[in-house]
Amino acid sequence: MLFLDELPEFARAALEALREPLETGHITIARAARRSEFPARFQLIAAMNPCPCGHLGSRLRSCRCTPDQVARYQGRLSGPLLDRIDLHIEVPAIPPQELLEAPPGEGSAEVRARVTRARERALERQGQANHALAGAQIDRHAALDAGASQLLHKAAAKFGWSARSTHRTLKVARTIADMARCDAVEASHVAEAMQYRRALAATG
Repeated sequence: MLFLDELPEFARAALEALREPLETGHITIARAARRSEFPARFQLIAAMNPCPCGHLGSRLRSCRCTPDQVARYQGRLSGPLLDRIDLHIEVPAIPPQELLEAPPGEGSAEVRARVTRARERALERQGQANHALAGAQIDRHAALDAGASQLLHKAAAKFGWSARSTHRTLKVARTIADMARCDAVEASHVAEAMQYRRALAATG
């Protein structure tokens, strides 16, 4: 697992170098006449503020940034890199009272059990995890009904998604269906998967 905090603060070249291992699970190093390939499969988790001051959209403090500053800050992340990050989640700041009085959430053991069941379901169906599906495997194991297909096509056109973004959204929808113990990928699963690419749609 690789966790990068304050993602836009990393050098652009370092972030772009992540594209190959995120896509293929390996990294190629070329120096002079030599070329070597190394395994580099990892799970990337990254965090960033919405703007340089960190308060864009906050209910607690006003943002001090100009629109140009926000655009430059968010623009440090390229579309091809964001394409390779499956889940984009906004986590808004909440008042301390809401934080302290929040009811207890679902326990980690229960979440792990649900995730394990979903993963086992995928392995039994196709012999590999959903994220590893490619090409015809996606068509075979993540087939959509008419309503779900229409919804995904509309979203891809509206937000200008690349083929990679569309396929990754489809695989996330397949996983959501597995979490719900559904054999078919339905429109509700596609709709939920779409919500996890909202940040990409906003910046892209």
